[in-house]
Amino acid sequence: MTSPAAPSRFAEPYDGDLTDDLELALRIADAADSASMSRFDSEDLEVSKKADATHVTEADLATERVIRDLIEAERPSDGIFGEEFGVTGDSARQWIIDPIDGTANYLKGIPMWSTLISLAIDGIPRVGIVSQPSIGRRWWGATGLGSWTNTPSGSIRRLAVSAINSLAESSVSFQSIEQWRDADELPALERLTSAVWRDRGYGDAWPYMLLAEGRLEFVAEFGVKEYDIASHVPIILEAGGRFTSFTGNDSLSERSSLATNGVLHDDYLMLLHRS
Repeated sequence: MTSPAAPSRFAEPYDGDLTDDLELALRIADAADSASMSRFDSEDLEVSKKADATHVTEADLATERVIRDLIEAERPSDGIFGEEFGVTGDSARQWIIDPIDGTANYLKGIPMWSTLISLAIDGIPRVGIVSQPSIGRRWWGATGLGSWTNTPSGSIRRLAVSAINSLAESSVSFQSIEQWRDADELPALERLTSAVWRDRGYGDAWPYMLLAEGRLEFVAEFGVKEYDIASHVPIILEAGGRFTSFTGNDSLSERSSLATNGVLHDDYLMLLHRS
């Protein structure tokens, strides 16, 4: 099952106050961080494989349970869509969660993994949290409330995408060559990397947050599920960027993503889909 189909525009205004929902999401992230960090880099971490051959750890399961318990206690009428335990409830308000995005890093003790929490209303992600407790960083945002991060010094800073308006001056993250090969898009990747200033494959949630901070202009990947990307949408949009599928649609369910600083979005689309 997937989340409700998204309306045509992620950027539709929201007629409501999301302050309480954002505050709840931040408290949920605090609890999730405690659960995930308690087992991070443990020598006896329990790891198994799911039906799709991807790894799952005891921490993935425990962290999602913590998140679900809080949502069910404080928003009992809301639905939940999580990576590990699927969909529960049937509501226009749906929490979309990935307890540990980057499980392969987590199980090897590599600190580049995150907990992703989003609230979608009528299919549009309105609240987003990306928490990376292993490096002490978090990013958050909600429609109409801006997007923010805690800096390494401990202060809070509002996020804003870059103003770069030239492909030749832009910096991009393409995630992995394997993704583009499996999607039969290697020619597009070659065009992209030839046209920009700098290309790297940072991976998982972190490059999207670098984009929201104004440090990258483009992130795209394939094979993503709703819980991999929903949290990024309000953070990037509130920072002034744009988020679509690889084909340019405002959709969480096309199994692809393309996030940019906004001003270059159409230019990237034209470059990638040029025959």
